[in-house]
Amino acid sequence: MPWWAARARARQRWARWWQARQPRTDTLLLTQRNVYILPTRAGWMLAATLGVLLIGSINFQLNLGYALTFLLAGCAAAGMVIGHNTLRGLALQLAPPEPVFAGQLARLSVTLVNGRRTPRLAIGVARRGTRQWAWADVPAGGQATVEVAFQPARRGPHAVPALVAETRFPLGSFRIWAPWQPAARVLVYPAPEPQPPALPIGEPAPGSGATSGARASGEFDGVRAYQRGDPLKLVVWKKYARSGELVSRDTQLVQRHALWLDYARAGTPDAEARLSRLAAWVLAADAQQLDYGLRLPGVEIAPDSGPAHRLRCLEALATC
Repeated sequence: MPWWAARARARQRWARWWQARQPRTDTLLLTQRNVYILPTRAGWMLAATLGVLLIGSINFQLNLGYALTFLLAGCAAAGMVIGHNTLRGLALQLAPPEPVFAGQLARLSVTLVNGRRTPRLAIGVARRGTRQWAWADVPAGGQATVEVAFQPARRGPHAVPALVAETRFPLGSFRIWAPWQPAARVLVYPAPEPQPPALPIGEPAPGSGATSGARASGEFDGVRAYQRGDPLKLVVWKKYARSGELVSRDTQLVQRHALWLDYARAGTPDAEARLSRLAAWVLAADAQQLDYGLRLPGVEIAPDSGPAHRLRCLEALATC
């Protein structure tokens, strides 16, 4: 095995072991116990330069050389303390992540809370192992918010990846950082099918006496000419866009039929494709403000409408 592959594998093992030791929490207070510091490349170069200056000053007995060497060393030491104090005492708070559809970026909103009377400058937050930093200056006694994004690999619940808060203020000679493992999870819905077929046939509601051939979507035959006073939500805007004719849905016909979005009747053999089609149908039915139900293997959600019902159906699709 090449040495670089062995080095990468060792780093991965170390990262997994270290991550397992970190407590999961959505609020983290940075103290001297969880803030770490190491020289950067610029810091090592500064140390090497100071060593050369010190050796030259000793060999040639240069008093000004001694003064310059110890002045620069004192500045570096002061910068290390200032940088450490920039993070120490800072509080990190993660807002509950919003659900996303598969293929979209999940955005994490992190609030930096500064409880002291002086500002904290040049603080960055990023996913561990990446260099996509979100930088902010936190005012004295105030707070600042940064966003970190990542793309989940598939639908379902996902743990929020490990984050890192870092600063190299003021000189850039030291990297001061704090690892953070949030406890929140991101729910990923199936990606809606780009061009789904029309909504399925509505089933007759019990006791309605309606035939099964009526449609439950905005494309069904239960429409009538627009009448003054009809709510705008009943107007079939797609038909108006095609023909310029204003028509309204026949709400009585809609109430006599139940729109069921059934996993078994999604019409595609692939399981993930079925879920994507159902997700598209849920969004379409919600946009048309229809009552609809969802049938999945082992799950049945009764017909209803509204944002809460839409989220419930999408969550069922994500965890199916």
